[in-house]
Amino acid sequence: MLEIILERFNYIPIIILMMTGLYVVIATGNLVKRLVGLSLFQTSVFLLYITMGKVFGGQPPIIVGDYHGEDAGHGAEAAAGHGAEHGAGAADHAAEAAQHAAEIAYSNPLPHVLILTAIVVGVATLAVGLALVVRIREAYGTIEDDALNAADYSLETGSAE
Repeated sequence: MLEIILERFNYIPIIILMMTGLYVVIATGNLVKRLVGLSLFQTSVFLLYITMGKVFGGQPPIIVGDYHGEDAGHGAEAAAGHGAEHGAGAADHAAEAAQHAAEIAYSNPLPHVLILTAIVVGVATLAVGLALVVRIREAYGTIEDDALNAADYSLETGSAE
């Protein structure tokens, strides 16, 4: 049991960050604090995906030129059928490259690319949220949720509370 927990130790701080961000979003009435809590929650999700996408000992999924064979310049001739020797050599080199690629653990770049995109979207969303908070502050004079609800209620009912 202890071994399982230690293998997944990196999830503990991520869960703490996630729950802290969620608590701040739910518990506070200040709009800026809610945006900070939302950013904290987003950051914990980013960290979760990055740690799940990490392959220890993995290499970038790039095949080095050494495994394309010594006759790299003659690949087009072999594919076109200019000599049976070149065609058989290219097939042997392709099989050798495939066998070597199967032995190596490659990292998947997709989670990292998706997180990079999500970071950009998160920063843009935070910027729009802060701009809305500034506009709300100009219109209502406050950024507290209770005061905003009371102001909206008094506008709807026409009462001067």
